[in-house]
Amino acid sequence: MAAPLSAAAFLAALRAEGVKAVEVGNWRTHNRNHKGAWGPVNGVIVHHTVTSGTASSVQLCRDGYSSLPGPLCHGVIDKAGVVHLVGYGRANHAGGGDPRVLQQVTDESYGTAPSRPTKGNANGVDGNSHFYGFECINLGNGKDPWPAAQLDAIERVSAAICRAHGWSAKSVIGHLEWSADKVDPKGFTMPDMRTRVAKRLASKPGTPTTPEENAVALSDEDIRRIWAHELINPVIKEGDNTRQAGTYVRYADHRQVTLLDRLDRIEALLKKLTDDKS
Repeated sequence: MAAPLSAAAFLAALRAEGVKAVEVGNWRTHNRNHKGAWGPVNGVIVHHTVTSGTASSVQLCRDGYSSLPGPLCHGVIDKAGVVHLVGYGRANHAGGGDPRVLQQVTDESYGTAPSRPTKGNANGVDGNSHFYGFECINLGNGKDPWPAAQLDAIERVSAAICRAHGWSAKSVIGHLEWSADKVDPKGFTMPDMRTRVAKRLASKPGTPTTPEENAVALSDEDIRRIWAHELINPVIKEGDNTRQAGTYVRYADHRQVTLLDRLDRIEALLKKLTDDKS
């Protein structure tokens, strides 16, 4: 149990762990603090988005939707391992969960995994005040792959927060371990991820990203342009998401490539060129 990190300390911790972070608009002050407490914090919850596409997923997690306003997490982890910071403070990501699990995470007293939760949104305790939350772009169907870069980013952001607070890997849980209503993340196991986080915590922090990478930022206007011009007729339907009802974004034109996807591809090509010359 601890006071939340300041936004600046949070960002510094991520970068010290080698996380490639993109600052999205006014993320440092974009929160739901007017609706309830933010802190004391007890851990990190990992989610999957049930969406595809970087720009649309970031937009959704930043703004939310009519029945659940954003931010829906603190950071969105894309397939390339980039963490898009969309909010800081209370966020609508955890919802209600099992008080027994909260106590086990606070005490770091469980074995391989916390007790199976028996409470959820309807009858659980408020998790939005107690947990940092990261949404990971994945359809959540057990078939959509989890690239190594994305898993590495999940490991790094989790370790960064644990290191900053002096927590062990047992302070990192999945949404399915918090709430009886949820199944995410699906496609890897949280015990395996905690093993990775524990191994990282046993070593020195990762190599910080370069100043050029740290300087990347998206303004509110950038986001509006991406949403207005880069997406073609998104179709939204309800589904089993990491939040109350959930939203699944499907493209009318699957060939559509977003601006952020183009940047990811350019970066991958530059890396390949560099590797070929070494």
